[in-house]
Amino acid sequence: MKDNFCVILAGGVGSRFWPYSTTSEPKQFLDFLGTGRSLLQMTYDRVCKVVDKENVYISTNRKYKDLIREQLPSLPESNILFEPSVRNTAPCIAYAMYKIKAINENAKIWVTPSDHLILKEGEYIDTVNRGFQFVAENDCLLTVGIKPNRPETAYGYIQIGENEVDQNLFKVKTFTEKPNVDLAKIFLESGEFYWNSSMFFWSAKAISEAFELYMTELARKFSDGKAFYNTPEEQGFIDKIYQSCTNNSIDYQILEKAQNVYVITADFGWSDLGSWSSVFALSNNRKDKNGNVVLGGRAMTYESHDNVIALQNGRLAVVQGVENMVITESDNVLLICKREEENRIRQFVNDTKVQVGKEYL
Repeated sequence: MKDNFCVILAGGVGSRFWPYSTTSEPKQFLDFLGTGRSLLQMTYDRVCKVVDKENVYISTNRKYKDLIREQLPSLPESNILFEPSVRNTAPCIAYAMYKIKAINENAKIWVTPSDHLILKEGEYIDTVNRGFQFVAENDCLLTVGIKPNRPETAYGYIQIGENEVDQNLFKVKTFTEKPNVDLAKIFLESGEFYWNSSMFFWSAKAISEAFELYMTELARKFSDGKAFYNTPEEQGFIDKIYQSCTNNSIDYQILEKAQNVYVITADFGWSDLGSWSSVFALSNNRKDKNGNVVLGGRAMTYESHDNVIALQNGRLAVVQGVENMVITESDNVLLICKREEENRIRQFVNDTKVQVGKEYL
């Protein structure tokens, strides 16, 4: 296990859950499921069952330093990678890869988001162990595809090749980003398409070669810092080069272009908790007799059903005569919107930024 590393991506702002999730305390730091642990803490707990704690790294924005230290006090600060600005997944993964490679050139690296829900932990751990084994034995990039159970339009899809390389392991045929509902139905019926979980496995050698081939300029920037990684000069070097990094995703810039991309298909009760509707669907054990889900504070409901009510701790909401709504608040913002129109929350966030001010985000 000494060659196995994990990078947990924890730099997102969770704007789809605004204002319950804010830029100062985003989604991954919140306890959405009433477990007493935030999504990040739950992810870290799972990861540490497979990877040695000293080989677990968190990639995040520097403004979340105090939250990371508070929620993961046993994590060494040297294992926290602070991004000075948001630049999507390619730069932060490149940073993590070059830092880890400077420690162990034989490293096998697992990249996982911090804010996903896993219901079948045993199957999940089996998939992770198989992923590490596959990239240890093959010069490839491996992603995890989740068996779909509905024509979801909010996820990217991976089409598998015709021939099974190993049990539940296939060469990737195509990637498709967020299809419309008609295309998503075709994907579901075909049996060839899986949801893209944004979990990846690769050796340090394979991913560094992919960066050098497909993102040459980015690779040069980070490889120039070989002498600085894991030294007191590391953060200064990262601060210097990060501003010149473009906003690019690892999926678009590398995985959709590389020829050695494989997918391991799985069904371990996965959700990216990407919407209030997904939280509602996964909160059956927290629904009251009228189907209302209450997160954070307390609510008294009258003639109301199938609502999501998300409050700060210690707050009380009294709700009468509404159905299928999202009702959520922070210190200075109250949001009430139709649950079936929650995709407009990003519009509300943008309008608030322009018309009112960033202090409300």
